[in-house]
Amino acid sequence: MYISIVANVINVIGNCVGVFLLHLGAAGVAYPSLISQIMSAVAVTVFCFNKKNPVRYKAADIFSWDGMLLKKIMGIALPNGVENGVHQLVKVALSSMVALFGTYQIAANGVAQSIWSLASIMGLAMSPVYTTVIGQCMGAKDIDSANFYFKKLNKITLVLSILWNILIFAITPLIVQYSAISPEAKSLVIWLVLINNIFNGLAYPFAGSLGNGLRAAGDVKFTMIISITLTIAARLLFSALFGLWLNWGVIGVAIGMSIDLVFRGAIFIWRYKSQKWTKFNVV
Repeated sequence: MYISIVANVINVIGNCVGVFLLHLGAAGVAYPSLISQIMSAVAVTVFCFNKKNPVRYKAADIFSWDGMLLKKIMGIALPNGVENGVHQLVKVALSSMVALFGTYQIAANGVAQSIWSLASIMGLAMSPVYTTVIGQCMGAKDIDSANFYFKKLNKITLVLSILWNILIFAITPLIVQYSAISPEAKSLVIWLVLINNIFNGLAYPFAGSLGNGLRAAGDVKFTMIISITLTIAARLLFSALFGLWLNWGVIGVAIGMSIDLVFRGAIFIWRYKSQKWTKFNVV
């Protein structure tokens, strides 16, 4: 945690120096970001070799080979990697789509994206909790405890997510007030945040956090297939349908992204209730 905080502080200071003092423009942001990431990676690696840690790296084990263990690890890592790669590609496609709209819509989308990132913090914060708790239960082959904590975490995450998204929407007018965009764009930001926060608060706890719990249980192939399919068939296609073909602009893109969350959340709830995730052997 401290390494991350220091790296972020260095990044912010470097950005200010590069942009405002050295007048490097975009490069003034890129170089400090690269340097802070390298410093963070080196610091984390050194920390992982620390002998005081109960779990640590050992130089002798880095190039050792355990075929069965590697197969299990790759069986979890590769689907996640493919899923994230497709998500990033579709994200680029949506950005290109938004670039086709008017200037005020592009500006409104940029501000709304920043607020969306803030609104998603609660769901993102709960995802590692699912991974840790459900992973430990399934690692111990304690399915009853896994079911108990799934239910408990689902309730906690849903309540916290709804409250957090309500709070973010409540302060959105204040954020928009100090944004250097046109009045028309400010009004559009409010609508974009409203659409996102409704679905983010109600659907993301299941589309995101619950999905992480299923992955922790070893159900990675199913979640990968569903995520990739919906990212393309729902997020991308519905965004194109509403945004381009029906000419709803960025509102249509926001609706398309929200439909993806609803479908994904509904399927993951069904998968959880089916108990098929209990049939997998985790590492």
